[in-house]
Amino acid sequence: EELALGAVVQLRYGGARGDRHGRVLAHVFIYDMGGEIWLQQRMLAEGFARVYTFKDNRACGGALYSAERAARAAGAGIWADPFYAIRDAADTGGLDRLSGSFELVEGKVQSAALVRGRLYLNFGDDYRSDFTVTVGERDVRIFLQDQVWAALLQTEGETGPPLDRLSGMQLRVRGWLSRRNGPEITATHPEQIEFTGNQD
Repeated sequence: EELALGAVVQLRYGGARGDRHGRVLAHVFIYDMGGEIWLQQRMLAEGFARVYTFKDNRACGGALYSAERAARAAGAGIWADPFYAIRDAADTGGLDRLSGSFELVEGKVQSAALVRGRLYLNFGDDYRSDFTVTVGERDVRIFLQDQVWAALLQTEGETGPPLDRLSGMQLRVRGWLSRRNGPEITATHPEQIEFTGNQD
């Protein structure tokens, strides 16, 4: 409100322009004597929000993640509150208690499988109880349009995708936690999953 009320703004779009509820899906750019302020990026940089992309609205993900990452590293805003902590994929009991909430979960992929077109990333030894990221068959096609994911999932000969490339990778996934066997997040587009390696 301090930045935007009474200000001249321009709306720009990074994908779909509206949702089924009639809401405008726009990025807000504010113009004042000091130049241009990208409202969403500023909110993230000051720690007042988390990045939340959609498969039909994800064009600005990289820049938004950078702003969020810097705020988290500085412990700014919400990142000083344990409520917003990045969850450990190995803490299945804790994840179960958070079912129904939007979370960031990080851990190491133990195994991956493509079953009837659906991709499963398992973060434990027992897929029936451990944390899993699931990508539906229709959404796997979106992942295959991404250069990094296409290389990870490409088919070699008749043996199927070399999913062992994903084993051991440190990933951070964001989305709504649900429970199917163990705790699960359904990913619909690549921007929901970060390759964290040795990052924060």
